[in-house]
Amino acid sequence: MAVEKFEDLDVWRESMDLSKLLYGDLRDSKQYGLRDQIQRAAVSIPSNIAEGFERRTNKEFIQYLYIAKGSCGELRTQLYLCKELKIIDSTKAERYLNTTRKISAMLYGLIKTRREQF
Repeated sequence: MAVEKFEDLDVWRESMDLSKLLYGDLRDSKQYGLRDQIQRAAVSIPSNIAEGFERRTNKEFIQYLYIAKGSCGELRTQLYLCKELKIIDSTKAERYLNTTRKISAMLYGLIKTRREQF
């Protein structure tokens, strides 16, 4: 399938799904600072993928993919904290952590492809 728009990218869709889940699960959290930071990091992933895709050059796209990957690492760190502090249920936190690992690997693969083939 040809990628014609950022919405066609699996990694963008996966990170959007994660963002929506986290927004929902943390909606009622009283840990306002951490909640807001998690939500910002989560939404930063698909936002940077989209912004990079819309840029003029492959080099810029790759740079934004690295930023998205960094946000994914930031989010994973915050999820570890939520798990330790029992802000998010341990089972759910592990699912989220696994999803961030998957997204990070997908971003790495996309970066590698863009560097080697474009």
